[in-house]
This record gives sequence, structure tokens and C-alpha cells, in this order.
Amino acid sequence: MEHIRLPKVENVRLLDRVSPRRSRVGTLYLTATHSIFVESEAGGRSEIWVLHSLVSSVDKQAANASGCPLLIRCKNFQILHFSIPREQDCHDVYLSLQRLSQPECYEELYCFSYKPSINEEERRREWAFVDLKADYRRMGLPNSLWKLSLVNQHYKVSNTYPAELFVPESATSPVLVGSSKFRSRGRFPALSYYSKENHAAICRSSQPLSGFSARCLEDEQMLEAILKSNPRSDFMYVVDTRPKLNAIANRAAGKGYENEDNYSNIKFQFMGIENIHVMRNSQQKMLEVCELRSPSMSDFLEGLESSGWLKHIKAVLDTGVFIAKAVAEGVSVLVHCSDGWDRTAQVCSVACVLLDPYYRTLKGLMVLIEKDWVSFGHKFTQRCNHLVRDSKEVSPIIDQFLECVWQLMEQFPCAFEYNERLLITVHNHIYSCQFGNFIGNNQRERKELRVHERTHSLWSYLCTNRAEFINPLYRQNHSQSQGLLRPSTAPYCFKFWRGLYNHFDCGMHPRQSVEDYLRVIREETQQLEEQLDSHKQKIAQLEQEQGWSDACTEAIFDKSPTVWVFGKDLALANTPQDYTGGFLTSSPCTPKAPGSPLILPPQDSNQTVDSNLSNSSDQESGIADLSCRSPLSEDSTRDPDSDEAAYFAT
Repeated sequence: MEHIRLPKVENVRLLDRVSPRRSRVGTLYLTATHSIFVESEAGGRSEIWVLHSLVSSVDKQAANASGCPLLIRCKNFQILHFSIPREQDCHDVYLSLQRLSQPECYEELYCFSYKPSINEEERRREWAFVDLKADYRRMGLPNSLWKLSLVNQHYKVSNTYPAELFVPESATSPVLVGSSKFRSRGRFPALSYYSKENHAAICRSSQPLSGFSARCLEDEQMLEAILKSNPRSDFMYVVDTRPKLNAIANRAAGKGYENEDNYSNIKFQFMGIENIHVMRNSQQKMLEVCELRSPSMSDFLEGLESSGWLKHIKAVLDTGVFIAKAVAEGVSVLVHCSDGWDRTAQVCSVACVLLDPYYRTLKGLMVLIEKDWVSFGHKFTQRCNHLVRDSKEVSPIIDQFLECVWQLMEQFPCAFEYNERLLITVHNHIYSCQFGNFIGNNQRERKELRVHERTHSLWSYLCTNRAEFINPLYRQNHSQSQGLLRPSTAPYCFKFWRGLYNHFDCGMHPRQSVEDYLRVIREETQQLEEQLDSHKQKIAQLEQEQGWSDACTEAIFDKSPTVWVFGKDLALANTPQDYTGGFLTSSPCTPKAPGSPLILPPQDSNQTVDSNLSNSSDQESGIADLSCRSPLSEDSTRDPDSDEAAYFAT
């Protein structure tokens, strides 16, 4: 709170980027965790809450006749354009937001102050919801070919790797340690995914410290052990996700890539995915196109093309397809980039989505992100700009993975249990810091921060609200939901993800998505089915309670206890004189058999129902009550001059 210079500003105008005429006036509040805009229009109280941890930048613009503009850009691509009446107030808000949106230490992040009303036992269950050991058991591990190694138990071999790793059964501890010394950041080859059907595996590491001529016997033995762990193949792929030119340039710094002459039975492959700096600049250019107020079609398409964003998405997906195809054909793959926590995480997780239907389920996606991103040490703090650090370390690596999944969902709409809303929600909370899943750069840091003891898990929240994230088109036994996905990576297959990058531009896109429409239909259908079941139970109960239920075949009921009785040929009833009935205050009766006459039981010994429908003594009441059973509105049925009354009178 000490960073808030001005907690409240009145008469603030929130400008609409698409249509300035739709601007709103209200009060802007600054709290320790949120900025809150409360609209002051009569007839409604609209509120907009923005987490300070989601704020990417704050720009104070030159004052004009209507006020002092303040532009707030968020990491979830929301843009808020305020106009504050007094320039001094605007300056105070600007300085406050700059400090509040740039926490200097982990304790300032929202997850450490977010306190939902649950007890400690529930918190432990939250973190136990995703179990990586269970996922490895699902793959059939450990087995005679792969074992669980504790060589990094105290993070001494690699401080960015998890404590427990699966490695080839034949790989001894000296081989693992020796290989780690020859790999950048100590990130030696370790298992990411195992196919129990054909024994092929995806392993991941960082680049070797090979320089122009250096070699390591232990590292060569490590790759040989990976090859031997797949008895069905006599070679393996080594996939370097970088452009070849970048890898060659790294040789001058003593790093580089594997020399095929030193490693037996490997096939080397460069894939050409650009580095974090290129990706950051590309996304920035793409977002500038999204922020154009009224772009022409040519401006938008040219801007999107010049940003290169979809070209980079295609490169990531191409690499994932190559890896998945190799594993499906029974060939193991070792994947690395420079340090093994950016491009490597992207392509390994994309390949897993293509290979394994489990990762196309709601819980499977959570497990995949926890395994290949959180556990293997993606640098969330730096890449997502959670704390004030070097801005050159920021890059949308996780954004690209989520977009690759979305592109696959567009090609295979029945293959994924989750919908687009899940991906957008995960993206939002990766940057919001509301949950502790993405805090810190690796497992060691999260243990030091005691994240599991002090914060809450996103995965439990998503599971609790799973109804919002289910794809209505998903069919578990559908051909798309089984086995390997084979997407097309032709340029025309890639789309612009409006749902993420223009998610908050509701004025530009008023239409409802097909998924949302289907979800609403499914919910309404479910409600109707529940009502139908309830009515069936009530009918069955009434049949048991009424001894005369077999005598009744058809009845039409009003909200009142009045019941009307008709003959068995209602098609001949064309005039008011053809209808008859009497008032009964008994319970409604249930149908008997088709074609049986309608009979109501007597209320007492002196009251009977006349079976001759032509002799009615209460014709006006009969007309009125019959109208009440019309599918039209009740108001029209009670009006003697209504169209229905005129209809029955003709």
C-alpha cells in the first residue's frame, strides 16, 4: 500500500478503442493487488478488475482538452485507455502503477497474498492433483529399459533439472555426471516421453560444450545407452531445434552441436526455430497490428505477414511433427536447443500432444505442462516478466506452445477434450501470478520459496470449473481422438488466433463462438433432461397413489386444479358447442391406452360425467379453459377478443 500515491480518482473516462462514442465514465480505485474501474452510469454498476501483475506497461501521454490520457497494456492482451481530468492525478496513478506492476521480489507476487477460504488439508490435495509419477507409470516406467535416477536429488548435477529423472537402465551415475559436465547448464539427456508400444523415446538435454573439436566419452556413452534402450531401432535422431547458423556461431563460444563422427548410429537434424529475441520482436510487431484502430484488409494482412509470427508457429509445429513421426515409426529422438528450456520444451510437448491422446484431455494437458515446462525448468520468471529483471530475457515461448495446441484444435475439432477457453485461461494465469504453479524458474527455486505451502494450485481450480472448459465436439472413441495426429503444416492451414490476441475487443467481434453456442445448447439439453426425469418420477408416483389411473387416457391441465375432459375424436371438435367438460378438484389423471375414451371419476355419488359431448351446459367456461392450454401466451387466452377466441368461434 505504501506505493499507492492516490487510491481513488473520480470522473475518469474509459475510452473505447473501436468507437470513442462508447466511452464510459466512472471511478478508478488502486488497491495493493488490483486496479478497479467502477462505472458510474445510472441503471447499472459495471466493474473492471485488473491485476497489477498482469500489467505489462503503463504509458502517460500528453494532456489534451478532455484530460490526461493513460494507456495500460496487459500481458493477456487487454488494453485500457483512461482519460483522467487532472494531470497531477494522472501522474500519481502512473507512478503508482509503474511500481505496483513491477514487483522486485517473489514475496510481492499476488500468489503469496491470495487467500481463498480453504484449509491446509485442501491445499495439499490441490497440489497432489497432478502427479507426474503417475504419468510415468502410465507410460510403463520404470521397466527393464528405463530407470528412475536420483543422481540430481540435491540439485548438485544440474540446479535447473528436477530431482528425479528417468534415464536408460545401462546409464551409470559416472556416465550421467560426466555427460552433465559436457552439456550446457549441466542438463544431460533425460527422458521426456516413452512409448510402451514400440519402446521409442523422446529425450531432452541442452547443447554440448563441443566447440570445434571437443568430445566427451561419457556423453557418447549416454547417447549409446539411449539407443540401446530401444531394441527395435538401430539408429536415433538428434534434433537441434536451432537454425544451423546459430549453432555454428555457438561453437565460437565453446558450445555447438554433436559431431556425427564421434557418436555412433545417430542422424543429426537442424530445425530452424529462431531464438527468444526474434520471437519477442515478432510478437510485438503482431500486437501492433492488432492494436490498429481501423486497419484495412491489406494493412492487417501485410502487418501480420511482416511480423513473421505465424511463420514461427509453423516452425515449432513442423519440428513437433517430425519428432512425433519418428517416435511413431519406432525411432528414439534426443532434442535440444541452447540450454534446453525454451525451444526444447515447445517441441517435446507438441510432439506429446500429437502422439498421445491422454495429453489431449483436460487433465492430460495439465500433466504435460507440469512435466515438460514446470518440472524441466522453463524460466517462467524471466520469460513472463514476473519480476523486474533484464527485459531481454522476456519472450513468449509458452504463448507459442499454447497457440500450437490451438492450431491443432482447429484442424482436429473432435480430438481434444478441452476447448479454447481453457488455453486462454491457462495463458492468463501463467502471467497473473495468482497461483503458484508458474512461480520461479525451476524446481529448486520453488522448493526454496515453499510454493506448495504458501500458494495455491491452478490445476485444482480448473478441475473444479471443468464444465466451462469441455469441448462439446469431443468424442473419446472418435478416430481423431485415437493414436497419432497427422496435421497439415501447409501455410494455408494456419489461422490468426483472434480469441487470444483480440479477446477483449468485444465491440469488433460481437458474434458468439460455435463452441460457446454448443456448450449452451448442451447445458439447456441437460436441464431439460433433468426436468423430464423429474416429471417421469412424479407421474410414476401419482400412478401409484391414484387407484383410478387405469381409467384415464388423456387430459390437459391448467395451473389451477381444473381438469377438462374430451372425447376420443378431438379432430371433429371444430366449434365451441363441440367441447364440454366439468370442474374437478381431484389430482390429474394419467393416460391409459391410445384410442380409449376419456373418463373422469366421479367426485361423489351424485356427480357423473356426461359422455355426450354435444350437450354442454358450460360452453363459455369450456372455451376459456381450452384457450389456456394453447401454446400461445396466457394474456391472449384471457382476452375474449383475442385471435384464439376468434379462431375457436369460427
